[in-house]
Amino acid sequence: MNDDLSGLLRSFESQVGDPSALRQAFALACVERVGHLLEDPAVKRCLEAFSAHVGGRADPSALAGVAADAAALANRHPGSRSLDGVGHAAVSASYAVANALAGRVIPAADYAAYAAVYGAGGYGAVNDPQSFVPERAWQRETLARLAAAQRHTAGAA
Repeated sequence: MNDDLSGLLRSFESQVGDPSALRQAFALACVERVGHLLEDPAVKRCLEAFSAHVGGRADPSALAGVAADAAALANRHPGSRSLDGVGHAAVSASYAVANALAGRVIPAADYAAYAAVYGAGGYGAVNDPQSFVPERAWQRETLARLAAAQRHTAGAA
């Protein structure tokens, strides 16, 4: 678990009018960032459904079914056959989508970070913790930007 990001999220949640909207927007940003790594069209459809939900373009009652589908799909992913583990990027991206849909924001961000690092070459995800620094920085900056936008929108209303 990423305690630094978790603490930052809690801090921003106390500053915005709708913490749930911030959590969902951040989870969506994280999974969209690694969406190109998804291999299974069904998982891609789950991501599209989550995007529609966050954008207010979908029936909220359908989200539970999509979340269950995403979890089952992630659990069935065959993994990587490559020696360098780059194929694990799709597995991690699939779990990022499943966690985002389930409302588990920090695990979604963690899986998205793993997907990004695996996608750049599997070595870093296993052997070089510093390989996560750029992705974690992007996540913190994105969360701050989303929170600022929500504060601005709430202040304008």
